[in-house]
Parts: sequence; structure tokens; C-alpha cells
Amino acid sequence: MKFEGSDLERKIDSLPSEPGVYIWKGADGAVLYVGKAARLKQRVKSYFTGPEQGLKHIALLKQIADVETIVVPNEPQSLLLENNLIKEHQPRFNIALRDDKSYPSIAVTVGEDLPRVLVVRKLDLKNARYFGPYTDVTVLRKTLKVIRRIFTVRSCHYRLMDERPARACLDFHIKRCLAPCVGKQSVAEYRGMINEVVSFLEGKTIDVRTRLRERMEKSAANLEYERAAEYRNSIKWLDQLETPQAIQIVGGSDSDAIGFARDGDDAVGVLIRIRKGKVLGREQRFLQNVEEWDDSQALKTFLTRHYLNVEARSKNVLFPFPPDDIEHIASLLEPASIAIPRRGVYKNLVDLADQNARHLLESFLIESFEADERVSDPVYALGRDLGLTVVPRSMVCIDISTNQGKDTVGSLVWFEAGRPRKSEYRRFRIKGEQQNDFAAISEVVTRYLTRRIEEKKQIPDLMVIDGGKGQLGAALAARDELGVDVPLVSIAKREEELFQPWAKKSIRLPKRSPSLRLVQRLRDEAHRFAIEYNRKTRKKRTFESELLNIPGVGATLRRRLLETFGSLAGIKLASPEEIAALPGLSIVKANKILFHLGDKS
Repeated sequence: MKFEGSDLERKIDSLPSEPGVYIWKGADGAVLYVGKAARLKQRVKSYFTGPEQGLKHIALLKQIADVETIVVPNEPQSLLLENNLIKEHQPRFNIALRDDKSYPSIAVTVGEDLPRVLVVRKLDLKNARYFGPYTDVTVLRKTLKVIRRIFTVRSCHYRLMDERPARACLDFHIKRCLAPCVGKQSVAEYRGMINEVVSFLEGKTIDVRTRLRERMEKSAANLEYERAAEYRNSIKWLDQLETPQAIQIVGGSDSDAIGFARDGDDAVGVLIRIRKGKVLGREQRFLQNVEEWDDSQALKTFLTRHYLNVEARSKNVLFPFPPDDIEHIASLLEPASIAIPRRGVYKNLVDLADQNARHLLESFLIESFEADERVSDPVYALGRDLGLTVVPRSMVCIDISTNQGKDTVGSLVWFEAGRPRKSEYRRFRIKGEQQNDFAAISEVVTRYLTRRIEEKKQIPDLMVIDGGKGQLGAALAARDELGVDVPLVSIAKREEELFQPWAKKSIRLPKRSPSLRLVQRLRDEAHRFAIEYNRKTRKKRTFESELLNIPGVGATLRRRLLETFGSLAGIKLASPEEIAALPGLSIVKANKILFHLGDKS
């Protein structure tokens, strides 16, 4: 479109420089795009004066006919307004957020005088508290079963302040309800019980269990043994809900862990709720049209258009990386604190959320891909070429490295969806025969799979061995000894042949085959990782062997010297005073160390 000298240019020139929201419209008045800006005039004008940002940007410019702006007091307010306008107009050029409205949620109608507990799929009840959505309907049913067993929540649909039944229903006679509808239970008592239901759904099960135990003991003291037995049974039902199959123990305090995954034009944001160290639920939203947005902008969309609207947010929010406009998002989340953990239990929680996001996105893409699109993916192509029954989304490769029969080590690298997943890399110092490659392979396979089984962790979809038939046979024997069902394949470097158990002939894939290239990348990464560990081990052994001959230098001092100076050369270059500064060392012992290392001066 022609911009210079147009009515639109004159309108843009008159825009304010305050923060606010701008709305691009087409010739028919339809909303094309909604955005926010710290300075409206400069941001809107940059669409025509700044560099082009991709095909979508060009397509938007061709359709723009008008612009509207709304000024707000500050940037956090513009963030909220942008979110509301996008939800209302659903502009085609904004990132699309797919709601999971097909998943059921639990609603507590706290706006009613005598609230009910309902299962809903649309969040359209006025003044209700929602919990979910529940992607696992079994967990939802079990939760409701426990609520109905522990609490006497009414199941009728009367508007009890306007209409009342003539007498109590069957639920009262079987003690599933205390009949507040006919005045046998006061409104205050009933609402107190509803508060306990809300606490239970928020994950505060310890409080609920404590109250039930107090009531059981009180009933027993009053010789009300039947009622005491009911409370005892309720505690048992509560314990049943908290079995590991229902709630995963992950540690940490109350937190909301945010996960994110992306693949080209599609992305997914995930919220994992952790209360009292237990995972209580997961929510997710899929984002589309993100190909020209970076990850920080896509994460911001998930936070502003979903997470800011979530009820009962935690005061501790964990991000996988900084979202765009993080300072404004932080102000909107106050008094909650935000963190981007790098280690420890909170990093594990974010990793858990990221893992959920990756699996959800992968499932979404698999469902939406056509058959020819699947074949073009090297992971699918490898599964097809090897004749596997399961697509090898997760695969590991094992390599052995040695130095003249010493310092033999093993490495294991993990690829997820064709990409390195370094958090799952593992290193092994070989404890058995140092010069037996087959025995080393067997030891690594045995130790790795044994530990995965003991820790109940995921077994990879495919295990690749660097070597030929001999190495493959050693890995196969170790796998079968443990009874683990994981496909095996080896790759021999000379001819780049692939060997499979019991197959008479090797598989020779074309050199440009995406399957072969993927296996080669996996093998080369395992080799690099093994060489790196071998050098580190050899360096440490050389260092320690030199220091072993020095009287008075034990394992602790050797470790301190290695951590401080890094190598023998580093120690030799150090002054006696620098060495003596370490705990447990004196100037006399420092001079003795330097003397034994060859510095006779």
C-alpha cells in the first residue's frame, strides 16, 4: 500500500507517545492485529519505516487500512488490555491460543449460599472457583469420589434461598448430606465444610486430614463410635487418593512451574501446580502462528492470555527462561515472586514442566502430520528404515574410549526428537577389564539400564552402540540378562553399516539419507563426549600420581590442589604463598610440594 502522504500517515503522525494498545484494521473494518507499545506513535510508525520482519509482516502491511489506539496509564495495563482485545477479536495476525475446553474441570459454586461441587466443561458459571482442567478423567472421578466420601456436599439443584423441598431427600438418610435444604444443617456449618473442600482441591490435604483426625478423636471420646468410624474411613479414602499413582512427589514448596516447547509455527505452554511438594494438576494451551515470533514473545502470550487469568496462583512462579516484558509481567503477578532456576529442586520442577510441554507438542504434531510429512522427519525415517514398531523419539548412543589400555571410560548421550538432551548425558568409569571393549560395553549397558529400572525412569526407544557385530552382541547379552525390551542397533565406522540383532545382513543406507545422518550425529556426539571424559580422567590420574609421592599430601589436599590450580603446571607456576593459602597447608609444606615437583630453586 502507499503510505507516504496518505490519510493513514497523517493519522499516525498525530498519535500520542504514551503507552497503550494499537489496533490495525482492514478496509472492511475487521481487526487484523492488536499490539501494545510503550510509545504508541513510534511503535506504529515503525511498521512502515523499520525493516521488514517476514512474509507475515508484508501481508499485514498490504491489508492495513486504518489504525485505532487506546492510551493507558502504564505498560502493565497495556499488557492486560492487549490480552483482552485479542481474546475478543481473535485477529488473524496475532498468535492463536487454543483453549482446552474439551477437558472437564471441577467447579465449586462459592457464589451460592449453599455451594455445590460440579463437573463442567465450560467455565461460564458466575462466581465459581474452578479446579483443573483434568486431562486424566480417572483422576477426576477419583477426586470426586473422595470428596463425596469425606464431605457432605449437597447434590440437588435447588436454589435454596428461593425454593426448598418439603422434606430431606435420600442422601440425608444414607448420611451423604446433612440436609441444609430443610434446616438440619446451618448455612455457616455448610459453608465451613465447603471451605474445607476448596482447601482439599487446592492441595492442602494435610489440613483436611488434621481436622478429620480431630473429629474422629472427639467422637470417640463422646462414645460416638459409629461417627468416629466414618471419620476413620474418610482418612483412609484420603490416603488412597494420595497414592503415588495419583500424585507425584517432586519436592519443593508451593509453586507454579511453567514449561514451554516449540516446533516451528506451533508451540505449547504448560502450567504444573505443585502444592506441598506434590504435583496436583497440569494445564496447557497450544499456540499457533508463532513462526515469526521468538520464544520469549510466545511465552509472554501464554502468560498474559492464560496464566494471569488462573485462579489460586502460587506465590512462587518458576519460568524456564525470561519472557518478553518480564518486568511488567512480574508487576502483574505481585505479590508473587518469579524465578528462573538454574539448579536444585526448582530447576527439576521446571524441567518437569518442559518435559510435559515437549510430549504434548509432539503428540499434537503427530496427530496433525500427514503420512508424507512424517516420512520427511529423520526420526520417523529412521524408525521406518530399521523396521521399528515404535518411532524412536528418544534414543541413546554408547561409546567406549581408552588410552593404551588405561583410563577406560564409557559415554552415553541422549537425543530427543533428533536433538541433544544434555541433561540425560551419562559418563561411566569402567570398573572391569580395561582392555576389553566388549566387556566395557556390557558393563555400561548393565549399569545404565539397572539404574533406570531402579529409579523408574524412562527407557529410551532405541539404543545405538558404536561398533560392529561384537559390540552389538555384548550389548544384546547385557540387555537380555536384565529383561529390558529396548531395540538395539550398532554402527560400524569403516563402512557406516548398521547391524541389528539376529539379522544376517547389515543395513547400508544412502550417504545422504536423513536416517543415516541422524545416527552419525548421535554416534559422533557420543564419541566426543567419551574423548572429553577420557582426557579429564587421564589428566586427573597423572596429577594424582605425581602428588602421591609427596609425604603428607593426602587425598583431601590433592583434591584442593586440583580444584585450585587445575594441573601440575598450574601448581609449579604458583608461589609458595599461594599454595600455603589453601586450608591444611603451611609455607613449609608448600615448599616441600614445589621441591618434589621439580622446582629446586
